[in-house]
Amino acid sequence: MTTAPLFTTAEGFAVLAGRHGPTWGGGPPPFPMIGVAVLCLLLLLLLAAAVFAATRRGGRPPWAHRPPEAPEDGARRVLAERFARGDIGVDEFLERASVLNWTPGAGPGTGKGRGR
Repeated sequence: MTTAPLFTTAEGFAVLAGRHGPTWGGGPPPFPMIGVAVLCLLLLLLLAAAVFAATRRGGRPPWAHRPPEAPEDGARRVLAERFARGDIGVDEFLERASVLNWTPGAGPGTGKGRGR
């Protein structure tokens, strides 16, 4: 005679479920409250991540486009690229940089190398 374990059949589950009722005294289980707490925690973390991402991009949200480049910055970039490729010489580079009121080596937007 072969005896199968009680919990491997559907009848066994019914017997086990009848014998072992809920351990929380017949009321609702505590699991939904735990789930709600975890969901609130995840939403707070998502909000914190969005605020962090927005502040890392200079105050703009991640989906915002960068502002258009100023014409002076574009002209300086093109001039520097042409000089780097060797299209223009040092004298012409410095002459055109002075027309742009730009001292090469100074940061963008600092004028003639003076403070901001």
